[in-house]
Amino acid sequence: MSKRFRALMGIMLAAVIVVTGCGTQGNNGNNGESGGSATAEIANLPAALKDKQVKLKVIRKIGGDDHTAQFLAGAKQEGEALGFKVDTFTANGDTAKFLDALEQTVDSDYDGVVVSHGDDPATVEAVKKLREKGKQVVAFDSNAELANVEGVTLTSQKDEALAQFALDQLVKEQGAEANIVYLWVDGFPAMVRRNTVYQDVLAKNPGIKEVERFGVATENTTVETQNAVTAMLAKHPKGEIDAIFATWDAFAQGAARALIEAGRTEIKIYGIDVSNADLQLMQEENSPWISTAAVDPKMIGAVDVRLLAKKIAGEETPATYDLEAANIVQEDLKKSAEPVNMVTLAEIIPGWGQTTAFEEDWMKALKEANAK
Repeated sequence: MSKRFRALMGIMLAAVIVVTGCGTQGNNGNNGESGGSATAEIANLPAALKDKQVKLKVIRKIGGDDHTAQFLAGAKQEGEALGFKVDTFTANGDTAKFLDALEQTVDSDYDGVVVSHGDDPATVEAVKKLREKGKQVVAFDSNAELANVEGVTLTSQKDEALAQFALDQLVKEQGAEANIVYLWVDGFPAMVRRNTVYQDVLAKNPGIKEVERFGVATENTTVETQNAVTAMLAKHPKGEIDAIFATWDAFAQGAARALIEAGRTEIKIYGIDVSNADLQLMQEENSPWISTAAVDPKMIGAVDVRLLAKKIAGEETPATYDLEAANIVQEDLKKSAEPVNMVTLAEIIPGWGQTTAFEEDWMKALKEANAK
């Protein structure tokens, strides 16, 4: 073997070692074993987050609807922008699966958990176990008792405002005398709050009569609602129903499809919650869906993650927090030259989908560092 050949082989071997070493270092970063590279240069980063790969889990009881998809997307997008690892799970309305997911997370390596729609008492006990293990928790639209668990923040949409927006629009357009269908399901804290406003509006407007009601929370809520409203229409000919108050957009979607298929769009829908599919349906020609009161679900997910990040950082957070609601009216949507979606809705409703709530300077710095 010549000296020249041995030298060449030595250079090639050194190159292999360098490449292999770089590759190993990169894999360690991707696996979350070291989170310090993007954070080391951030001067105001809380000490608890330095050189740490934060892991979050988002566990939602309900699912199968656009609101869920956007909520989860908002949480994941915000968390990953901060450089966190975010996993999501939805139980699609199955309480046993939901509680099992919480139980499995107790002994996991997650630093924080967002709990969504944990309405039953067993959720409180599960969250207490999470807290005992040192995991931070933010709960959205869940059992009110969670606000009393040390270190937990309970967030919600301003459900009273949502219901009031929808019902005020109904009374404004239908008058003080109207026959209505009530689409609502008991057992969820948000629904209980909306129902309180509904009962108050009926008491103040005795001319508004509830002629039918229906409500289920399943994987097939929209289809089951459509079938139920179709059956109602067979019982009540034109003139016997003026409007529908839908306390969830899954209800409104099913009701709208039933009215359109039956040619009964003289009946108007006043709903709660919004998604791209909802906006599209509201903007269809002769759509019976007149208004919907809502909070941007992506923004809810993002705010919940910010609160969780502050907790992990050791910063102070409130026991409860309500997100501001807005009312989206079909008439305003139709003024736009182009179809309105969840992004362009901000052109109709100033400030839609935007909030600086709980967004600290160190979070902005983290986002900039992870965007490079």
